[in-house]
Amino acid sequence: MKRRHFLMSSAAALGATRVRSAPSDTVRIACVGVRGRGKSHIHAYTLLPNVELVALCDIDESVLNSRLKDVEDKGKKKPAAYTDLRKLLEDKSIDAISIATPNHSHTLQTIWGCQAGKDVYVEKPCSHNMFEAKQIVAAARKYNRMVQQGSQSRSSIALQDGVQKMRDGLLGDVYMARGLCFKWRDTIGRAQPEPIPPGVHYDMWLGPAPQHAFTKNRFHYNWHWFWDYGNGDLGNQGIHEVDIARWGLGVRYPVKVAAIGGHFMFDDDQETPNTLNCSFEFNENGKRKMMVFEVRHWMSNHEAGIGEKAGRNGKKDPNTIGNLFYGSKGYMAIDGYSNYETWMGKDQEPGASAHQGGDHFLNFINAVRSRKRNELNAEIEEGAISTTLVHLANISYRLGRELHFDAESYSCTGDREANEMFTRHYRKPYVVPEKV
Repeated sequence: MKRRHFLMSSAAALGATRVRSAPSDTVRIACVGVRGRGKSHIHAYTLLPNVELVALCDIDESVLNSRLKDVEDKGKKKPAAYTDLRKLLEDKSIDAISIATPNHSHTLQTIWGCQAGKDVYVEKPCSHNMFEAKQIVAAARKYNRMVQQGSQSRSSIALQDGVQKMRDGLLGDVYMARGLCFKWRDTIGRAQPEPIPPGVHYDMWLGPAPQHAFTKNRFHYNWHWFWDYGNGDLGNQGIHEVDIARWGLGVRYPVKVAAIGGHFMFDDDQETPNTLNCSFEFNENGKRKMMVFEVRHWMSNHEAGIGEKAGRNGKKDPNTIGNLFYGSKGYMAIDGYSNYETWMGKDQEPGASAHQGGDHFLNFINAVRSRKRNELNAEIEEGAISTTLVHLANISYRLGRELHFDAESYSCTGDREANEMFTRHYRKPYVVPEKV
């Protein structure tokens, strides 16, 4: 993000660092949103040495109670339980929070965490819209917090090696990247309004989003397919591959964005597209590069071996999740989060390859201890820039036209309608502030 978007007074910065800025060697962490991805957060932190999982927070009491039992079953001390994150943040002994709530709450909850003096691991995408992408970075800077986006590919040893090899010229002039998000998604059907389930604190779940009657399709997981809460599969699975593509190309903001697609085959409640083709053009230091991204939700082929090595119970995996990079000397295929292969020259001879993952949660914890922002593999500014690509593509799709983005002004040139979609009407009191 441009520095001028995040100016702050030195007095404010000094004040922010007074709140628990030097944790002890044991990091005390709380997990926020513990149903799906949050369950993985719990598992990861309970495996790390000198990390104490001290609190869990979820608006669904049945989910919360189940996870508390999971922790005890691991032989760990039962964490404190909260349904309201704001109450949890009053505990000054907590060093960091790890957020796996729906997308529309990520930025506000991260800002609350930073204001309370906590470091934050926040799942991707870190923001629900363009405005929030600026504000989440502003909060991290103002309060001097370690904030990491959950783009775990950045901690893969193999992918770090592959990106470095591209930097070193293995593929020659890398001019184009493709991101693939071909993931089997069945219809969600239609769901009628019904009473809020017992133990669900629905007002807090809605948070910044407009008031809406409770339906099962707008709640657990399927919220991804509604614009009020999610960003479609481009902002769900796809943000991983968007981030890898931008990282590999070595670019920041696009100058042109165009997306076309639709919701095909199924007549159901889903609002977001299940098929989407996005194109991004970059022009940095006089160098043009391209990124193409595709989302498919049903029948699809594998490409360049991506997805072919995976599979369960001996069955072919229907998903193709990965990236392709094209250069003047060869191309690279990244399969998932921890594999890459290259093919070189006109004859496409096999080249360098690697397979090795990494621990993104450990990377975050190490930075919490060291207080060195540059040690974060997916520091929030990097995460926010990748997230803006998701938002710009979705805006292009929804408006049905190409966007021309200017990074200096952080706006779409001559496009009032697109710029109005950079933010949303926030339902009080869940308002992402203009000044953090």
